[in-house]
Amino acid sequence: MRGDGPLPTSPYPVRVDACAALADSIERLAARGYANRRFLKELGRSAGVGRGPRWLFDAASGGTNRLRGRGFRRHVDDRTDGQARHFAGTVAVAARVGGPLTRWLTTVVLRDPPSTPDGRLSDEAIEFARLVRSGELAQADAAGWVRDRLCHAA
Repeated sequence: MRGDGPLPTSPYPVRVDACAALADSIERLAARGYANRRFLKELGRSAGVGRGPRWLFDAASGGTNRLRGRGFRRHVDDRTDGQARHFAGTVAVAARVGGPLTRWLTTVVLRDPPSTPDGRLSDEAIEFARLVRSGELAQADAAGWVRDRLCHAA
């Protein structure tokens, strides 16, 4: 029977659609029924930004790239495997210190001006956090927001 043999191997690493995986993790978080601020902080945990007082050190170190891969739209794609981490980590920071300070940190400290893919992704993360915190974006709709605005295969 054809197709029963071993899968072909490739010299190239398997690429994961990290944007879709990010949206899926947001969907699972929304099902837990957290308060909006906690929801945003928990999203940050997917980027390796812990809870409690050490969150600041985790965020400053860049977190942990748990969702490696690509899948982001061109305007927010810096051609690395870390965009999901970048988005989730920025959301976690914005949930704690607000949008204006987070924007300053990403521009000045991370050196991601608004004209770059990382700068635009930071802006999207800050807007996402603002919308969720204010209740303008329901948690149940948050994964769809990410898929529609950020994911390439949306």
